[in-house]
Amino acid sequence: MNNPAIQTCGDPALQDALVTLFARYGLRLVAHPAQAPLPGSWWGEPEAGIVGHDVHVRPDTPIHSALHEAGHVICMDAGRRAALHTNAGGDDLEECGVCYLQILLADEIPGVGRDRLMRDMDAWGYSFRLGNTAAWFREDAADARGFLQAHDLIDAADRPRFACRGAASALPASGSDATLAPVE
Repeated sequence: MNNPAIQTCGDPALQDALVTLFARYGLRLVAHPAQAPLPGSWWGEPEAGIVGHDVHVRPDTPIHSALHEAGHVICMDAGRRAALHTNAGGDDLEECGVCYLQILLADEIPGVGRDRLMRDMDAWGYSFRLGNTAAWFREDAADARGFLQAHDLIDAADRPRFACRGAASALPASGSDATLAPVE
């Protein structure tokens, strides 16, 4: 789906914020040029792709897609993460955890935030029992929150812990580990 109202990775400031956020998890944002194929894209371009610890985007990739795919890498167990290419796998509960986490992570990106991200998720076509993302997040996501807490991915106040599932500890909030791997 290509909706011009949805925030994309084409804004350099948003891309920089994703680089910094993903680095906190030991992930790397790989930026591809417009119209380039995206390795690891389950849904096909322009949706983000995942290969190992890399999240592949291009300028028309929705921010929600980049956060969602990063959420898969964060939420999966270490064994699946080590062999990851395109298909995140997992069960329905993990998928709900990914959706919940991507909403929380949106608050870490200046100019995005959870409210905007949830509107973009609705515009893209995410489907929840209660009719929209915000209603699901507020009223029907206790299982998703429980999954994230059980795997120590968020704390009791819904704050991300900035560590992948099964990781020994979170990475520093900022520093030299932040990388953007542009692809020419």
